[in-house]
Amino acid sequence: MAAINLPSMAAPISLPHPKPPPNSTRSLSLYTPQFSLSTHTKTLQFHASKPTKHYTNLLHLAVQNRDTELAKAIHASILKLHSPSSYLFNTLILTYLKLGLTSHAHKVFDCVTSPDIVTYTTMVSWFAKNNREIEAVKLFNEMRRLGIEVNEYSFVGILTACGRVLDLELGCQVHSLAVKLGCVDDTYVSNALMGFYCKCGCLGYARKVFDEMSERDVSSWNTVISGLVKEYEYEQGLGLFRELLQGDGIEADRFTLSTVLTACAEHGAVMEGREVHARAVKFGLEKNLSVRNALIGFYSKWGKLKDVVHLFDTMPVKDVITWTQMISVCMESGLVEMAEKVFDKMPERNCVSYNALLQGFFQNGVPSRALYMFCRMVSKGVELDDFSLTIVINACGLYVDKDTSKQIHGFVLKCGVGSNDRIESALLDMCSKCGRMTDAEEIFRCNSLTRKSSSIWTSMICGYARNGLPDKALSLFFEGQAEQHMVVDEIVSTTILGICATLGFDRIGEQIHSIAFKLDLLHDIRVGNALIGMYSKCGNMTAAINVFNNMKRHDIVSWNSLMGGYIFHKQGDNALDLWEDMKKKNVNPDLITTLLIISAYTHTSLSKVDECYTFFHSMKTAYNIEPDSNHYASLVSVFGKWGFLEEAEDIIKKMPYDPDPSVWRALLDNCRVHMNTVIGKRAAKEILAKKPNDASTYILVSNLYSASGRWHCSETIREEMREQGFQKRPGKSWIIHDNKVHSFYARDKSHACSKDIYSGLDILVLECLKIGYVPDTSFVLHEVEEHQKRDFLYYHSAKLAVTYGLLMTKGRMPVRVMKNIMLCGDCHSFFKYVSVVTKREIHVRDASGFHCFVNGECTCKGK
Repeated sequence: MAAINLPSMAAPISLPHPKPPPNSTRSLSLYTPQFSLSTHTKTLQFHASKPTKHYTNLLHLAVQNRDTELAKAIHASILKLHSPSSYLFNTLILTYLKLGLTSHAHKVFDCVTSPDIVTYTTMVSWFAKNNREIEAVKLFNEMRRLGIEVNEYSFVGILTACGRVLDLELGCQVHSLAVKLGCVDDTYVSNALMGFYCKCGCLGYARKVFDEMSERDVSSWNTVISGLVKEYEYEQGLGLFRELLQGDGIEADRFTLSTVLTACAEHGAVMEGREVHARAVKFGLEKNLSVRNALIGFYSKWGKLKDVVHLFDTMPVKDVITWTQMISVCMESGLVEMAEKVFDKMPERNCVSYNALLQGFFQNGVPSRALYMFCRMVSKGVELDDFSLTIVINACGLYVDKDTSKQIHGFVLKCGVGSNDRIESALLDMCSKCGRMTDAEEIFRCNSLTRKSSSIWTSMICGYARNGLPDKALSLFFEGQAEQHMVVDEIVSTTILGICATLGFDRIGEQIHSIAFKLDLLHDIRVGNALIGMYSKCGNMTAAINVFNNMKRHDIVSWNSLMGGYIFHKQGDNALDLWEDMKKKNVNPDLITTLLIISAYTHTSLSKVDECYTFFHSMKTAYNIEPDSNHYASLVSVFGKWGFLEEAEDIIKKMPYDPDPSVWRALLDNCRVHMNTVIGKRAAKEILAKKPNDASTYILVSNLYSASGRWHCSETIREEMREQGFQKRPGKSWIIHDNKVHSFYARDKSHACSKDIYSGLDILVLECLKIGYVPDTSFVLHEVEEHQKRDFLYYHSAKLAVTYGLLMTKGRMPVRVMKNIMLCGDCHSFFKYVSVVTKREIHVRDASGFHCFVNGECTCKGK
């Protein structure tokens, strides 16, 4: 992607004031009989006996025309008066404030010898509404100190300031003062009190004020309903709206309906939302802009796209909110092109509009377009906010390009917002996705030394997890818990549960389950799905089924997780029974579901090849899912597993596109099981003829050459693999003991107990050899002597891990070992003999699923 160049800032444009006619002067003396603003302004005539009224009119005219020079001229003229009234000074202060000349207003205020309640209230109210709350509070305190009695308008102003700075203590003191002075019965004061309490999150106090009001107006109802909705108390907000409708004398206005429609959309109150729509039509509010915008928001969640489009197209007036909502609706429906067309038609755009487009591109998996649009924003000088930067950083993480991520990272730092927790979390996440773990750790280190943000800890844990560093992720999680730096939320829970599933660390997974239950996180469907995956991959299908059954609702991921668990445990019949339940409940499968269903037929108790073949051919017609290479590979595996090798080969030959090496490998693996060398050689030949394009294919081709004794060709392939930047994933086995992960690699002697492990393994091998174990050296793909091949076989990572488990566990407890790749055939055979010699159960989880070795047999039955 091209480097981002910021455009230069355009010079500010100043509009000159119209010049007065030749030979004319602007005389504002009290005794001037007339005043001409310009040749196009109506002449004003006034008498000397009524200066206040005329000056007031002129000040209003200055505000109306945004004429600061006129206001200053009037001010100069007022100063010539003998004793201007306080009313005139108050009007002058308000004029300056409305024209944005706050310093001038303050100077007038300071010059007033006896400021009254109106003077102070004007200043307090203005400061409160214009983000100068501290000055508003100071003036209010000064007014009280001077003994000036506050009125209803003063209370409204100071409560507005308290609400903006969320100063609950001061607001409560003001409330007490209002009660003491008898002003709390005023509707405006009560409304201001409710608004203040709602902003501070004290809905109980707001509701108490509301209930005690002797007289309410529509603003009273709107304030409380809006406060409830903003705090996600949708049911209470809708209940209050029903009370309003049942009362007499007060009708809901556009603000009421807009707020209630938002509550209906978020709460899923579909029928009530439609009733509000009908009420809007009945009372002529449907065409109101804010109501229409709220209707679009409601129907975008609970209606059809055509309903939203109709509302949008029939709106006589649209604002930037309307257009932006429509962009979001299109993006949420996956209509990216339509969203862009809506964006292009917008008469005016702001940062929020651009953000909606950026977010849509990101959510629809087109990060390159998000990055391009961001460059357009920068070149056009569009204001960027934190959300803009966060989205583009996330899009860059999805784009997974190291150089682009560095450009975006540099741009964000130049913007001076690198110390923002949200943006830092996104940057860390992006770095971890783009292969920049060192930079991610540096971001984390700098943040943890200063602010210790929980989101940063969460991002770092996720970064370790996605980069294959589960040990570091767990260590950081425990550190964050011990030092109370992080909050366990849905994201942390799902991430740690995923790590526990990868490691087979069921004890920690159970602890996370308890924490999630305690913190009421189980309502989140993602946490439930992660629990199903964790328990199934840790070998506890009973717990996985219980979690599934206790979930209040399921999505397709829930069904896929449970079905995947059954298949991982080689329980194909149970997986197919679950598919029958899905059909009864009208749950449509996705790409992953169909792949799992086909895989299930590999692990059924009886051959159901015809049924599998029928399902495969129904995918397109019944579910509009086009089979890909993974589906074909699974189908070939099913046919091969049940001995239909010729039919499996025929399926490959009839594929509508060139088969991937993985499809031929599925056939080759089954040829090895059924000892069919004829078809196996043809499959191997097809694989070798293909140009490898990923690490797994390179390894497969290299191993095939090695197995046939063509060592030179094997080494050539591995050299080419290294030149392409691919790395072989090393085989690793691990076992959990005393809440620690103990990892092993082939011929690994780094473990503290390696001497005992190797001695124990040598004894095991000798005992197994006595009862019939014969090492299968065909699984050694190295050009070495036969006796060296045996040494290679004996010290595979899985054998080392199982031996360590036998040494460390007491009694008849099963030994549980995990392996990141497929268990080799020799290890599989060896563990059968080990289960006889030791009279212990050996449980091994590899990339294909679970193997339980008991009394010389494996539950996989050689599958």
